Amino acid sequence: MVRVLIPSGALGLGYDHDALERGIANKPDLIAIDGGSTDSGPSYLGRGVSKYARSSTKLEWAGLMDAARRARCPLVIGTAGTCGAGRAVDWLVEITQEILAERGETAKIAVLKSDQPANRVVDALGANRITSLTPAPDIDAPMLESCTNIVALAGVEQITCALDTGADIVIAGRTTDTAIIAALPIAKGIDPGPAWHAAKIGECGALCATNPQSGVIQIDWEGAAFTLTPLADDARATPHTVSAHMLYENADPYLLHEPGGTLDVTEARYDALDDTRVRVTGSVWRKANGYNVKLEGARVAGYQTVVLAVVRDPHYVTNAATWAKDIIAKCTDKALQRTSARADDFTIEIRLIGQNSVLGDLETRVADPVEIGALGLVTAKTPELANEIGKLLNPYLLHHPLTREEEVPTFAFPFSPAEIDRGPVYEFCLNHVMWLDDPMDAFTLEVLDA
Repeated sequence: MVRVLIPSGALGLGYDHDALERGIANKPDLIAIDGGSTDSGPSYLGRGVSKYARSSTKLEWAGLMDAARRARCPLVIGTAGTCGAGRAVDWLVEITQEILAERGETAKIAVLKSDQPANRVVDALGANRITSLTPAPDIDAPMLESCTNIVALAGVEQITCALDTGADIVIAGRTTDTAIIAALPIAKGIDPGPAWHAAKIGECGALCATNPQSGVIQIDWEGAAFTLTPLADDARATPHTVSAHMLYENADPYLLHEPGGTLDVTEARYDALDDTRVRVTGSVWRKANGYNVKLEGARVAGYQTVVLAVVRDPHYVTNAATWAKDIIAKCTDKALQRTSARADDFTIEIRLIGQNSVLGDLETRVADPVEIGALGLVTAKTPELANEIGKLLNPYLLHHPLTREEEVPTFAFPFSPAEIDRGPVYEFCLNHVMWLDDPMDAFTLEVLDA
């Protein structure tokens, strides 16, 4: 039997300490936790930083380091520092060393990095070793070289190499969410089908249970089956909660593509062992012809200035969309006339907070708000141009009338100055896979004695 303990969906979200203690008492073979994802947008990968507070990260990571030491098992984190870029990995390594120094302890740390130099990807593109996914932008050498960070998503092969060093702690760059869980059972002889399937179900901790916020779960593999057990007092796994997680962040409820193959759960069976545990059988792994890893890249898309105004006059609340459209047209014309900018150098948006600001034209609900926030977003090729056009936008958001005949209205700025410079904004620009001769060809592994 192989047992893996998963404290929560991501480091920084917190975990149930009592449930974690139960997990430690059950003597896991590994403690695995995800460090992040692309959920919060491209800025974190673009800048190579974590979205979670250092204080929370250090506190929770220290708790897991202690748990792993007491359980006498390795501790593994994937996608360290939210984005998994090298700078974010180094950030968590520094925190780890700091914790060890404060405790007077030592540990062997395996550091797996996923960073891809642009020239490596350019060479792979030229050798027809890059395949686009759907949808994917066209890419070329200049676009790849414009990326501030490119990472590849590691699979079980790279995590296994890190564990084979005998490390107490594995800190990995960008990985698939599942790889850090599936690696050890596969290495110990568990069939890849149930190994990958359990990893997919358990990747977000107790999100696959009746109390998603409770965090800690335990996965046991034996033979061709796995059993999932939430460890918090008020959390239960049911066939419904477990099977439904195949739909989480996955376009197909039966197939999951991973480095080296595809998980097929078409014939999987979910059985409740009792009120808490679910046993799963029938998972199949279909090995691919060749080995590829998904690439993620981010680059600067422009520089942004934000202007926020609040509209309360009922006449303007009712006609906010018309008012905003007129402001965008007039301010765009003024920017073209009064600056050296060309039409493709900038964009102006006004998002009406409280009226279709999330879904835009896709919104189907109708409401009658008392007030609307008008969020002006100016994105331009330089920070100076973004700020200049933000100042051109300012008087419109404060006094622009719906018609020429009516009195000039006054709206409200909650801040002074009204213009807030956000600096560079980033965009994702890769949705491709890169084919490798050897799984470690695109990764680096270093062992530190700390």
